[in-house]
Amino acid sequence: MAAAVLSRSAALGRGGPVWRCRLRAVSRYRLTHGLGGPSGNRAGGVTWSCFPLDERALVRVRGPDSAPFLLGLLTNDLPFPGPANGAASPQTRAAYAHFLNVQGRTLYDVILYGLPEHADQAPTFLLECDSSVLGALQKYLVLHKIRRRVTVEPHPELRVWAVLPDTPEEAGGAVPLSEHQGTAILARDPRTTHMGWRLLTQNEGPALVPRGRFRDVWHYHRHRYQQGIPEGVHDLPPGVALPLESNLAFMNGVSFTKGCYVGQELTARTHHMGVIRKRLFPVQLLGPLPAGDITHGTTVLTESGQAAGKYRAGQGDVGLALLYLEKIKGPLHIRTTGNGRVALTTSVPDWWPSATK
Repeated sequence: MAAAVLSRSAALGRGGPVWRCRLRAVSRYRLTHGLGGPSGNRAGGVTWSCFPLDERALVRVRGPDSAPFLLGLLTNDLPFPGPANGAASPQTRAAYAHFLNVQGRTLYDVILYGLPEHADQAPTFLLECDSSVLGALQKYLVLHKIRRRVTVEPHPELRVWAVLPDTPEEAGGAVPLSEHQGTAILARDPRTTHMGWRLLTQNEGPALVPRGRFRDVWHYHRHRYQQGIPEGVHDLPPGVALPLESNLAFMNGVSFTKGCYVGQELTARTHHMGVIRKRLFPVQLLGPLPAGDITHGTTVLTESGQAAGKYRAGQGDVGLALLYLEKIKGPLHIRTTGNGRVALTTSVPDWWPSATK
């Protein structure tokens, strides 16, 4: 992997040169992350793992001004519901985005769900966030609401589940739910197909999903760390993480053609300069591990003792580290208490753009 190519890869597949600091008329851009259409495969013989994500919570934003309100704060376009399949209800679509501070650093990572509109209801969006910052996110939204006709409120009625096929190579275009299930909301994870589906429901996920089984969330976090997917405040420390270093563009989380938003300037400049010196990489720890987890923010060192970056977060022997691109090829390690030493290897996920490999 060439570091020079990697550092310019933030510019891949996104946007144009013109940035306008105004909110354009909201286009009903059809994101590609909704349920499969009539020709999509049903669940068939695929078995599914259902993970309860109790550390994720939902905020509901609704009102006549909800779309322009969110567009002025988020790094990405909004997910509007897809077309209905015959007599079925319109499909829920999801999008990934970050809220940034004025310095262009990540505050909150969210998955947005655009709910189907009805004649007697205002546009409504659900924002899935880290449950530990639910109150902070609500305050942030209310602070920016000003005179917008928008209501911001928690939505504890629905529980967040991740649904992944047990054998991804056999899943193809299979869908966990073959038909609408009451108030349940199903959408493809917008970050990468390797993360399966998101299910929002009042019921237990496995009870809804044919051939679904309950799995411990430990396995979900291990899987996403292996795929290089950051999620929540441990992986993306508020006010510290930079969105493009955190691979926001790779995860379909930023639009470089939308109107302006809080924190846009640094993100736009970094993108158009095309140079990123550090990235968040999936890592594996080798050899005996210390009794406790590796401390978040521990310095990662080269063989000669130079700083190569910082360990961000992890679970067991897998995790994420923010590393300088020119230093990822050589042997790396982390020092532990008592002069201990744990070797560390990096990998490039196969779903990243081909030019980064």
